[in-house]
Amino acid sequence: MKTDRNPINDEIAPAVDAIVKSIHDEPRLQHLNRVNLPDREQIVLAIDLLRQLVFPGYFGKRDLTSANLPEHVTSVVARLNEVLYDQVRCCLRYRENIATDQRSGRCAECDDSAREIVRQFMTRIPSVRALLASDVQAAFDGDPAAINTDETIFSYPGLMAITVQRLAHEFYRLQVPLLPRIMTEWAHGRTGIDIHPGATLGSGLMIDHGTGVVVGETTVIGDNVKIYQGVTLGALAPAFGQLLRGQKRHPTIEDEVTIYAGATILGGETVIGKGTVIGGNLFITASIPAMHVVTTEPPKLHMRQRGKRRREARASTHDPLDFVI
Repeated sequence: MKTDRNPINDEIAPAVDAIVKSIHDEPRLQHLNRVNLPDREQIVLAIDLLRQLVFPGYFGKRDLTSANLPEHVTSVVARLNEVLYDQVRCCLRYRENIATDQRSGRCAECDDSAREIVRQFMTRIPSVRALLASDVQAAFDGDPAAINTDETIFSYPGLMAITVQRLAHEFYRLQVPLLPRIMTEWAHGRTGIDIHPGATLGSGLMIDHGTGVVVGETTVIGDNVKIYQGVTLGALAPAFGQLLRGQKRHPTIEDEVTIYAGATILGGETVIGKGTVIGGNLFITASIPAMHVVTTEPPKLHMRQRGKRRREARASTHDPLDFVI
């Protein structure tokens, strides 16, 4: 007696039909019959290659010397040029596809623009390295737990997030869609630090610990600024959404400012003046003059001794003395 070789196919057919219908019914959740999107894995590869150029000898090839450095840089740049060209071209074709509602994916002008964008980006790497050198030094100088700058390069999440953002920012300035945001969101996932590629970062930026830091698109940060964990540099009235596109929505932080953990600073017109110190867990929506220290009134602490009577009372009601969370 012949049996059905795969009876489960009959069982899943209704589910398949329902899923396919739902895909066609909801265009916001599908990308069909359109130009190819950029490849996230290739963009992550590009980040890895860029880190090899920014920090040679720390990432990628280890046995680098002054003698073999030119050969190594040539090899990395050649591979990087290929990867970036393919991804930038996809991003530009995507933008053209959205603007014209074309489906072919062909765009000779996009390909020519991609070559020029990659060329310009490559010429900017030395200036990005110069900024990152100041960030490395700031991370070391600002943390007495650091043994040397090697430790900051290898292990500090703040420096990783800043590195990726500074590179992505150059693509943002070159008006490449998608790619810079994919780069910074990869770093966000790795570090817990969310810096939009559009944010302008001054030299010598230190983000210590970093978990939960959020820096919005139109934020401007001056030189030698220190930011601690949980800080938000955000926008007011996010409910207006797309109506605020293109406007200055996020604060300006001038030189030499320190922002302690948990502080929230909002608004495009908000300016934190040079040399000011913002205490932890503050909510600020107005400008602060230069050279000020901003704190809040400390909460009143109520203390009592855990005496014998209270312990006996709890024991009699079988209430736990302590809680574990």
